[in-house]
Amino acid sequence: MPTDADFGERLESRTGTYLDRIDDCVALLPRALDEYANDGPYRATVGEIAAIESECDELVREITGIITNAGPDDVGLLNTRINFNESALLDFYNELDVVANHTERIVQEVVMMQPAADVDPFRDMREMASRIAEMTVVLGDVVEGFVRGLARSDATATLTEGVEAIRGLESECDELRNDAVATAFADDAIEDPLVYRELAILLDELANTIEDLTDRIVVIASKEPGIVTESEPDASEE
Repeated sequence: MPTDADFGERLESRTGTYLDRIDDCVALLPRALDEYANDGPYRATVGEIAAIESECDELVREITGIITNAGPDDVGLLNTRINFNESALLDFYNELDVVANHTERIVQEVVMMQPAADVDPFRDMREMASRIAEMTVVLGDVVEGFVRGLARSDATATLTEGVEAIRGLESECDELRNDAVATAFADDAIEDPLVYRELAILLDELANTIEDLTDRIVVIASKEPGIVTESEPDASEE
């Protein structure tokens, strides 16, 4: 008979696999844009992103099934944090799946729109993609610590550094988005500035989704004293 410890280990293990595949998916985003800009095999990379995104869909269905189908004997006393946060946790995993979905959408839009790549707005977009890939790596570490903290009654997790790093990278994406849009409309030599605006906004939405995931973690963790997501205020500043 499976034990409550088995349940927690299974949830952690499948989450780790899922996060690795999301990371693999998003890591291909800057590569796809670079290949597009250099007349490389970007269509093959777009196909690879689509394949990983489908795999991510299967993994998130498996994980949410683990949570929703678990009975009292599966979850047990060691995983009361999962019980208390089940609804919020299911919403969290569904939002996490948006990261892979949105990555696929961005590269598909680039293929359809075929924007000129030798212009500053596209270079800003490539920088945004690189920042988003960095955010995803950090997100993986934060989510793993978060889930471990929920799945083990005696676990503690300090996620402050990762949460703050993601917020900083998201702010950089905001600046790059603004630069891309402003340049697209200011430079008369750029045709179809609305194309760059739409693509920059799509990239920004992906960065926002990653930051929103950390915000969800902060909300859930606020009820769990063993999971720290915010820095303590400096007493000298109070």
